[in-house]
Amino acid sequence: MMKTIDTPQLTQHQSSASAMLIASGVRATSARCQVLAVLLDARRALSHLEVQMALPDLDRVTLYRALDCLYDAGITHKIPGDDRVFRYSTGHEPSSVSTVSKNQHAHGHFKCTRCTRVFCLDDAQHPDSPNQLWQASLQSALGAGFLSHEIELTIKGWCADCAH
Repeated sequence: MMKTIDTPQLTQHQSSASAMLIASGVRATSARCQVLAVLLDARRALSHLEVQMALPDLDRVTLYRALDCLYDAGITHKIPGDDRVFRYSTGHEPSSVSTVSKNQHAHGHFKCTRCTRVFCLDDAQHPDSPNQLWQASLQSALGAGFLSHEIELTIKGWCADCAH
């Protein structure tokens, strides 16, 4: 269950969220900043319900619109689940303005089959190495001329909490 983030973290992440929105050419509304701040604070991808629980005063429709706007702007991405629930993530938790890029979301995910939490598989020290490896595999398997624009990889298993 997602808890409401405390005020100092919220303030810090809202400032980052506002800067990310502006850098992406998106109007930094209060709702968008709040939603993005919750996603930046999360250590994993969150469902609409989890974001709604973290922001109980935000209208459900406004939340859906904010999530769609963040996705359309390339700030977040949607991860489809086997349970037909999308989860949303910034891709690099915690994030910064310099990581805003359409390419940032070409990474894999780990889904816990017990608790259904989804985690992004990012290598902060070598962010392009998995993407380069997958692109090289694509070229090797299919030949020259193929270029990926989106990579979806999900590893399923048990998270550290559920494995014990």
